[in-house]
Amino acid sequence: MQQNAASNPFSMVAAYGDRPQMGLDVEFGSDPASGAAFFQSDGRKHDDLKQMLDSNKDGLKLEAMKRIIGMIARGRDASDLFPAVVKNVVSKNIEVKKLVYVYLVRYAEEQQDLALLSISTFQRALKDPNQLIRASALRVLSSIRVNMIVPIVMLAIRDSSADLSAYVRKTAAHAIPKLYSLDAEQKDELVMVIEKLLSDRTTLVVGSAVMAFDEVCPERVDLIHKNYRKLCNLLVDVDEWGQVIIINMLTRYARTQFVNPNGDEDADMAAEAASHGGANDERFYDESSPDEADEQHDHEEDDDDEKSHESVQNNGVPSNSPSTSYHIDVDHRLLLRQTKPLLQSRNASVVMAVAQLYHHVAPRHEVQLIAKALIRLLRSHKEVQSVVLNCIASMSTKRKTIFEPHLKSFFVRTSDPTHLKLLKLNILTNLASASSISLILREFQTYISSNDRSFVAATIQAIGRCAASIKEVTETCLSGLVHLLSNHDEHVVAESVVVIKKLFQTKAAEHYEIITQMAKLIDFINVPAARAAIIWLIGEYNEKVPLIAPDVLRKMAKSFVDEQDVVKLQVLNLGVKLYLTNPQQTSLLCQYVFTLARYDCNYDVRDRARFLRQFIFPSNGGGQTMLSQHARQVFLATKPAPLPESKYRDSNNFQLGSLSHYLNMPATGYKELPTFPAVAPDPTVRNIPGFMQEKLSINSESPLKGGGAGAGATGAGSGENSGSKQQRKKERNFLSDDEDDKSSAYSESSSSSSSTSSDSNSSDESSNEDNPGEDDKQKPKPKESTPKLIDDDDVVAKAVAVNNQTRDGGESGTSDSEESSEYSGSSSSSNSSDEPDEQLQEAKKQTEKPVAAKATPTAKSNLDLLLDLDDIPPIGPVMTPSLGGFLTPGTPAVTQTQASPATGGLELVGPSYIEFKHKQLLNKVSGHGLQLAYRFTRAPHLYSSSMCSIELQFQNCGPHEITNIHLGQRTLPAGMQLNEFSPVAQLQPQQMASGVLGIDFNDSTHAVDLELVSSAGSSRVQLKPPVGELVRAIQIPESHHREERAKLRGMNEHQCELHGLRRDLIDVTSLKQKIFECLNVAHTHSSATGQLHCFAGQTLSSKSLVLLTLQWQSDEALTLLVNCEKMVIGSMVLNELRNALQLSFSM
Repeated sequence: MQQNAASNPFSMVAAYGDRPQMGLDVEFGSDPASGAAFFQSDGRKHDDLKQMLDSNKDGLKLEAMKRIIGMIARGRDASDLFPAVVKNVVSKNIEVKKLVYVYLVRYAEEQQDLALLSISTFQRALKDPNQLIRASALRVLSSIRVNMIVPIVMLAIRDSSADLSAYVRKTAAHAIPKLYSLDAEQKDELVMVIEKLLSDRTTLVVGSAVMAFDEVCPERVDLIHKNYRKLCNLLVDVDEWGQVIIINMLTRYARTQFVNPNGDEDADMAAEAASHGGANDERFYDESSPDEADEQHDHEEDDDDEKSHESVQNNGVPSNSPSTSYHIDVDHRLLLRQTKPLLQSRNASVVMAVAQLYHHVAPRHEVQLIAKALIRLLRSHKEVQSVVLNCIASMSTKRKTIFEPHLKSFFVRTSDPTHLKLLKLNILTNLASASSISLILREFQTYISSNDRSFVAATIQAIGRCAASIKEVTETCLSGLVHLLSNHDEHVVAESVVVIKKLFQTKAAEHYEIITQMAKLIDFINVPAARAAIIWLIGEYNEKVPLIAPDVLRKMAKSFVDEQDVVKLQVLNLGVKLYLTNPQQTSLLCQYVFTLARYDCNYDVRDRARFLRQFIFPSNGGGQTMLSQHARQVFLATKPAPLPESKYRDSNNFQLGSLSHYLNMPATGYKELPTFPAVAPDPTVRNIPGFMQEKLSINSESPLKGGGAGAGATGAGSGENSGSKQQRKKERNFLSDDEDDKSSAYSESSSSSSSTSSDSNSSDESSNEDNPGEDDKQKPKPKESTPKLIDDDDVVAKAVAVNNQTRDGGESGTSDSEESSEYSGSSSSSNSSDEPDEQLQEAKKQTEKPVAAKATPTAKSNLDLLLDLDDIPPIGPVMTPSLGGFLTPGTPAVTQTQASPATGGLELVGPSYIEFKHKQLLNKVSGHGLQLAYRFTRAPHLYSSSMCSIELQFQNCGPHEITNIHLGQRTLPAGMQLNEFSPVAQLQPQQMASGVLGIDFNDSTHAVDLELVSSAGSSRVQLKPPVGELVRAIQIPESHHREERAKLRGMNEHQCELHGLRRDLIDVTSLKQKIFECLNVAHTHSSATGQLHCFAGQTLSSKSLVLLTLQWQSDEALTLLVNCEKMVIGSMVLNELRNALQLSFSM
């Protein structure tokens, strides 16, 4: 018992059973929370706990309640203990009473009759001095779902909503939805309670009050008007759960109370699309190109200035049309600025809530702020990654420019589950553009070698989408897909066929000779979708292959009975099309196929045959019918091309981050996001009576002074009376100066809260906030290093006054482009309205004084420091893309980049050549039916970068199933290491599987002796690496190459001269390609005349440099120079290259 009590995580007192307990004279059995309770009889299942609960000892009662709560936490049923527990609700022990209430909350709804017997006790507990007891009593009382006690619960909620304890008021807010679901007729009275709770200034209560508002009366936006600014300012201090609730509510509020900040841009885009006709069809997902996006971003400020100027010239009357220039409301700006710091939250739900807020209500050019925050969440758990990636996949269809700088963050990791891989794949495809497509295609090339079939199929589909959307890489993608037709995996070939078919449909590919190659695959591919795609292609373009199409129909007629239904339907279509174009050769074949289909087992095939027969074999005895006359127009018409759209494009119809958005279908209880109004409702409803007038009267008495925050506010107060242009200019300056001078604090309650939450160091600042009249007399202090997140009350009030007055006078709030600056906290606790410019300049000078003589780096804001992803190491290995391959466009050589001094000028790069052909390691005779092939991938192994990554390909060539394929004994020379491949569980006959083996050869070419064990038997194999696979490509500067070569002289230098090579007949590209095939090195530089070519690499294990230099001494003599610290490696590399070059280029 002592051990169970000590290990119970729900014990309120640690190791209670370890202390000697007085009066424990009752013997009780084993712990009911343990598995031993299952072996007790039902009659005596909880007798020991009941005895403990009936005891007079508080220690026994407390121990029993701890064990009961432990049972509930483990999912065990403890409802039969309800009578014994409910009797202890009158216990004097506070700890026992807490646990009893926890139990009653769980079972009060199930045991309503017994719970009703204790109503009087709960009512008395509502007056208990302990706030936890009062809250627990209200929680239990509201959990009893009996209509009889509705008035009692209503009275308890009303009293608790005025309780002195914030915790009790929070509990009252949670009880409101329970009572509303029990009796909806109490809504009017509950709304009054909600109104009282919404006006609460305690952060503990606000979140629960908003939750009750959403559940009971979400249509009563009038309750939010007067509390809007308070909710925005308290948002930073509310608990994380409350932040999510409030942000979601404010998102819907903003969609109904503010105009669309992107209305003019949407109208311009629509007008441009109408003027250009179908020009936008060529764009990828209707997004502008990166160049256009950059140009638009560069001229945003100028455009907005022109819009503001036009608005002022138009007699000061703002237009209500969303297509005209807009000015963002000051309350709208308050919401965006107060939620922005929450992007730094540690809670993923809060970050997602802010992201969806910006996505739905922020100006388009400000949404880019959420990109880094969402990328940061990708370092979290798999469940969080799934939701975040789903949202990014949806956003990237319309806002791809904000995620393009973070393209590499979406590269797939080997540890990712399949659904995350597919999400990242969709995002990469959405973000593909002409500038980034080469990098993405190299990444896709690596994914195709994955063992996950669904991921490989999705990758091939993504390649097809890129080919159809970006015309520059259509030829490259098509050649890569054709290359995949010879892949060893049947599913890869099948998916490639389907994608090539779609490319032909979109007319992105005009190489009809590929159809001939695909027709040959009809004898080898067994996947029904691929066979149907090939047959459709042959039928659609039968005039391009007139000799092959009839023969394909002949083969399909022979195997028609054994085909799948989808293939049979395409065979019928093929027969009709060939009969219309080539009736002499295919007439009898068509009759045979349609006769077979007439008696097919599937009714779809029979119906299709009966329908199509009337087109080519009319039932009227050979006469022409209406169908036969129009047969060509029906079957040989041009088909509409399929649109390569993302499946996440439609999910934009739902609110971002919601369950409906994740499922891409309306979930129960989902409420659609309201649309922006064409005309903004009256903004004065958010003013608090009695407060704004007082502030305005104070401001109107002060004279107008120099431009700044205070002067702008003062000018706003008196601008309506004078109506001068100078004062209007001051108002505009106030509203567009900088974020520090904008309103952020609640007009009535923040004078105390802002001083405690934002700046707790100075009591003088607090006194200044309490006395706004003295604010003009005191001089503000310089900016401190810790920025404030909430501005001052007087600035807020003045900003709100400016907003309201300028709306009446002709200007409405702040310009969008002028409000788009980065977030920074308020400069000080009090902003002076007399001399702001001089004081700000003085503060700036003081902060710019150097502390030491040395220069200091540029400071970053809190948001930039937290979201600086470059300093965060990635979790898990990244699948290394290969440079150069069948999907690599014909781009110039890799440009040399300046490496960091810390690495000595060395920079690791990908291989320039990868061998995709497997070499046989074990034949099927020696392997007892198991055949093994291998190839070196030239990619660093995930276990260690010093290991060679070797792809093994297993094939069962025997008639029986082979299981449990793994490595047995192995003989490794000294210094070598090995990382096994994942065992293959089973291999059906003719099935293939692959694995990755990692071996550290310790910079030697000694063979490794391995034993391959399976259910078919064991076999010994020897694996010897070529010397070229022991090297990894690196990039080094030309000067560094010369310095290192000068150091590696003497015995570390190996040289030979090749004769019989004609320089004028040898292409430089072919020469480099041959070197890349033999040795995994990178080309570092060449001379201007092409006489000198230098390459560099380093050994995998010891990281020793391998420098290769080719120099033409004459037009028929080539000098080959190898410098390497490992003399044996250098000698072997020289011999390998010499033999390869002589064999390839010798005359």
